[in-house]
This record gives sequence, structure tokens and C-alpha cells, in this order.
Amino acid sequence: MPQNTVENTPVTMLGLGAMGTALARTWLAAGHPLTVWNRTPARAASLAIEGAKVADSAAEAVAANTLIVLCLLDDTSVDEVLADTDLVDRDLVNLTTGNPAQARARAEWARARGARYLDGGIMAVPPMIGAPDTGGYVFYSGSRDLFERHQATLNVPAGATYVGADAGFAALHDVALLSAMYGMFAGAAHAFALIRKEDIDPAALAPLLADWLAAMAPAVHQTAAQLASGDYTEGVVSNLAMQVAGTPTFLSTAEQQGVSPELLSPYFELMRRRLAEGKGEESLTGVIDLLVH
Repeated sequence: MPQNTVENTPVTMLGLGAMGTALARTWLAAGHPLTVWNRTPARAASLAIEGAKVADSAAEAVAANTLIVLCLLDDTSVDEVLADTDLVDRDLVNLTTGNPAQARARAEWARARGARYLDGGIMAVPPMIGAPDTGGYVFYSGSRDLFERHQATLNVPAGATYVGADAGFAALHDVALLSAMYGMFAGAAHAFALIRKEDIDPAALAPLLADWLAAMAPAVHQTAAQLASGDYTEGVVSNLAMQVAGTPTFLSTAEQQGVSPELLSPYFELMRRRLAEGKGEESLTGVIDLLVH
């Protein structure tokens, strides 16, 4: 049953794409009075049936409540949507996907217009919103006071995780985790490519691959510990020299299977560069230093 709406913070939601609609729907279901606006008014129809108030303009929607949540196409859209709005004394929570520099600039922009600001990075897809068992959550950065003031409300769609006063940190955490995800997808793509021409069922390889990736994932804790200590040889089992010595096997196997090595070669090249610096007793952690300019 919905909670008592008297006890729940009213929310204005700007942007009703798939994610914005999912967010809006969970606040409605939890009993939060909700005002919505979208450039395409038809997208608000189903939410109106569920109890949302549909504003005729972004300015009207912003005027309706103190807590304003944005989930728009991009940073440029934020400028366009909020151009004619009065943001004085508003709590602006921006869940529009962007980079750290955009988030920092947007925080200054909001302060100049009299608003308080939080930036967010959503670690979920729309079906995970309002479904806590799926593990979705949202990074938030910017004003800690603002985060704490609205934490209960922000927790409704997905777990709210505060990562720092620097407004760019939510976007940075978001991109860091997604970058690792794409690296994993790249490795999985190469693995499936290797068996593509063979009489091996991809469905049979999949659980082996998933279990292996899960088994390797805890290695990130050792990497973090080594970065913190500065000792990249601590706890090393398979050192850099040993791993570089094994790379020709991966490359020759790819060649034999008619598979491009382009997903692996850049990483192997970094490993060889680090080894050439005389770091053979290290783990792979030293590769990170080669990436940072």
C-alpha cells in the first residue's frame, strides 16, 4: 500500500524517457506527490492515470516543488529545459548522464542561479528501478547536506550511495565501473569468438565463463591494496614476467582460430612495456601507471 503522502517529500520529475518514467513510477507507488513534465506530453499520460500531476511547462513543474529531479537526454538538454525556470531555493538532483567536468560546471551553474545541487550516476537499467533485489543503485555527489536531507526519498527508486562533495565524483564512479564492465564484455566477446567456428555450444561455455569471471573479480581488492601501498609485488602469485611470457599463446591461438587479436593486443602491449621497464616481479597493477598521463 502507498505510504501516507503527508509524510513523503513531493518530487518534480523532468524527463520521462524509459529511466525517467521508471523513477517517477516508483515515487508514485511509494506515495510521493509527483509533478512531471516531458517535451513529448503523451509520455506523461500513463503517469497521470497513476496520480501524477502533469505540468504544462518545465517552469511550472519546477515551481511546483522544492525537490527537482532531472533525467534528460544529455547536458545540453538540461540547459534547454531549465532556460526559463526560476531555480532559486530549489534542490536540483541531476541524473542526466554526463562526464565529471560537466557535473562540476553544472554545480557552479546551479549555485549561480540560487539552487542547491546533487549530481547522480545511475548504476541500473529501467527494469531494476524499484526492484531492490536486482542490485541497482545510484551514485550521488555534491552537497552532503542536500543528500542527507533527501536520502530517504532518493532511496526509493534505487539505493542511494554518496561518494563525495566533489560534484564530478558520481559521474566519475559511474564511468569507472562501466569502463570495467566494457572491458569484461570485450574479454567475453574474444572468448566466444575463439569457439565460434568449432563444434562447441556457446551455451555450454557461458556458465564456465561466468564462473571464471566471478572467481577472478576479487583480484580488484589486491590491485587496490597495491595502489594504496605502492608495493606492486605484494602478494604476487603470477608475476608480470610470467604473464608476458604466456601472451604468445593467446595470440597464436587467436590466429589459428581466425580471430582478430584487437581486443587483447593493446593490453598485452602495455604489459610488455611495463616489463621492459624492469618490473617483471610486479603484478599487473603497474599497467595502471602507464595509462595515467
